[in-house]
Amino acid sequence: MFDLHTHSLLSDGELLASELARRYEEKGYKAIAITDHADISNLKSVTAAIAEFCHHWPVGRIRVIPGIELTHLPLEQFPEAVNFARKNGIRWIVAHGETLVEPVLPGTVRAAIEAGVDLVAHPGLIRGEEAELAARKGVYLELSARKGHCLTNGHVVQMALRHGAKMCINTDAHAPGDILRRDELMSVGLGAGLSAVQLTDIQRDMEAIVQKIL
Repeated sequence: MFDLHTHSLLSDGELLASELARRYEEKGYKAIAITDHADISNLKSVTAAIAEFCHHWPVGRIRVIPGIELTHLPLEQFPEAVNFARKNGIRWIVAHGETLVEPVLPGTVRAAIEAGVDLVAHPGLIRGEEAELAARKGVYLELSARKGHCLTNGHVVQMALRHGAKMCINTDAHAPGDILRRDELMSVGLGAGLSAVQLTDIQRDMEAIVQKIL
């Protein structure tokens, strides 16, 4: 199992990065990305802290990927933030998408994809042209297990399948109770209308992501 969207105390999560990794390890996950929230105000400090933590994480345990979630960014700041993160040790860049439960700026999904993020988290009512752009640029769309963000999972599946975009299933964990077992994580995809075969393909894609990054 893999989870490419998690949060620690470096932003609004409840756990130290070490405990976050250990709790996922105990659940049987092979790898996670720590993707704490950042904008221009804290991008340098959070990027440095996550990169350092992952650099010192022991070999032979759950793999930990240094990531970041660019959150509520002014649209014009995406290219600068993506470039900075990549140059400073971040291997997986998430954009905080246009979820229905937060006042995210319209146009965020397109701006993030055009800037070259790796994943659009909870992309909300993503439009066909945005899903097509994600497919062309190799940007993944998220099916979220998180309350509220999950409301549009079915729509995301429809858009992704129609336009050939790849998908990830993530917990967006902020607290211990958010870390799901395999069957619980798979139920997120099943509930969004995916088949067992399609879920297996998504897990293989996520494994390929991890192998490529690490």
